[in-house]
Amino acid sequence: MFKKVLFLSALLGASFAFSQDFDIKIWDGVKMPGDVFERISEKQPDGRNKNTDVKMSYEDAIKKFGAKPNKSSGQYGMPNEGFQRVVEPTLRCYKAKTESKKPAPAIIICPGGGYAHLAYGKEGTDIAKFLSEGGTTCFILAYRIPGNNRECALMDLQRAIRLVRKNAKKWNVDPEKIGVMGFSAGGHLSANASTNYGRQTYAPLDSADRLSAKPNFTVLIYPAYLADRKTLALSPEIKVDKDTPMAFIAQTQGDFHYEMSSVGYMLALRAAGVPVDFHYFHDGEHGYGLNEKKRPVKDWGELLKTWLKANKLAL
Repeated sequence: MFKKVLFLSALLGASFAFSQDFDIKIWDGVKMPGDVFERISEKQPDGRNKNTDVKMSYEDAIKKFGAKPNKSSGQYGMPNEGFQRVVEPTLRCYKAKTESKKPAPAIIICPGGGYAHLAYGKEGTDIAKFLSEGGTTCFILAYRIPGNNRECALMDLQRAIRLVRKNAKKWNVDPEKIGVMGFSAGGHLSANASTNYGRQTYAPLDSADRLSAKPNFTVLIYPAYLADRKTLALSPEIKVDKDTPMAFIAQTQGDFHYEMSSVGYMLALRAAGVPVDFHYFHDGEHGYGLNEKKRPVKDWGELLKTWLKANKLAL
């Protein structure tokens, strides 16, 4: 009996050691800049819903929604998890699964959802588990939605990059190897952070905000809103130059609405002399995450792992 107890204790201890995930509020202890939005849906005479996004302060949101103001659906840590409202942005960590004790490269993942919701499980948790097994520590950012609140989402990502840098020793992360990764609208956010890291989107609030918000690398998977579909001209806020971080991009030609976002960004990087790996698949649409099992685009994840290893961005 005593041996069984020891065995179970050891097993539980091993399980706890392996499960190193944690969540933090990125603006905890400081006054979060910017506003938040609430989405109000009203049934119309034709039976359809009309959505209206109403701006409010953080303080008013806490009064209205209480101590847990974020609105989510699905099951925590599962592919069906999603967010319909983020008032308090968070980072969820999945540490690199490796026997090495060296500081790990890190990547901050921004799920998509049109700046209206977050496909957190499919484009966050699934990706973090996959890449952390390859030796990269992953952080999933739940940035402010809804309301197409792009400026505040950029504040959230800049803050997240700085927090990871500040806590690099505590979290065993290499502060010179912190990247951003985004899907769809999250791809726009990641490119925005990669080209506007020098712009102060909010006044410094603590020691973390004295650190650089520049990512060391960028990963874009079917990004949206980056370029004009006809001219390929980049959106005004996306300003690529020779100092823009190197990138990995995966795109399908069947993604008719957003295909040219990837192409335009890739061409701008090439023109600026910035290294870019561009994987352009003929067959496939938008929003597949890691779920594609048959068509060639299913291999984008393994291609990314190879790229991370080749650039010493995975242990």
